[in-house]
This record gives sequence, C-alpha cells and structure tokens, in this order.
Amino acid sequence: MKFRFNLKYLLLTILIFLIEVLIATVLKDIFFIRAYLGDVIVVMLIFTFMKSFFVLNNTKLILGILAFSCLVEFAQFFKIADKLGFREGSLMYIVIGNSFSWIDILCYAVGCLLLCISTKITSN
Repeated sequence: MKFRFNLKYLLLTILIFLIEVLIATVLKDIFFIRAYLGDVIVVMLIFTFMKSFFVLNNTKLILGILAFSCLVEFAQFFKIADKLGFREGSLMYIVIGNSFSWIDILCYAVGCLLLCISTKITSN
C-alpha cells in the first residue's frame, strides 16, 4: 500500500458523504432511499475515501470493503454496539448499528458490483 493524495477522490468522498447526510436527515422518511440506497452508497464512500490517500488495486479494495461491510453487519447480529457499552442514539451506536439484515448485505454487494463496473469502465 503506497500513500498518495488524490484530490479527485477526496472531492468525491466529500460529495458522497454529503449525499449520505442528506439521506439520513432530509430523506429519512422515504423508506427505500433510507433503507437501501444509503447502504449501496456507503461502500462507495469507503472506496473513494481509501483512494483519496492510497494507491490500491481496485478489485482487492472492493473485495476488502465488501468483507468489512459484511463483518460489521454480522457484528450487528451479535449486538456489538450494546456489548461495547454505546448508548442507543449515540454517534458510535448509529455508526456501528445494531440490527442485522441480509438485505443490507445484498445492498453492500450491489454497491460493490457498481464499483467494479465503474472502475472497469473508467480504466479503459
């Protein structure tokens, strides 16, 4: 892993982060967007953040993000936020989450698939 700052990816990270905040605040009552689109986009946020600072193989990074996302989701199955002592409603409780869902894993996979497709298209 080699460090190299990439302004393009940092700007994309900021844009995607702002979209996630918009989804969590303004669009929170639109179930499809809040429940599914946010999970599809969060893997893209992680991807662009990592690419902002490191030169990484896209395929390996995407697979790593999918594995990480699944690990976090399975940690939710075991109520890890509660076990770590985070209070319901706290920032860390919200970030970690506390409700396991197979649909969330599917959304992460869809986001990673879209990342794969977009990196293949843009690398040619």
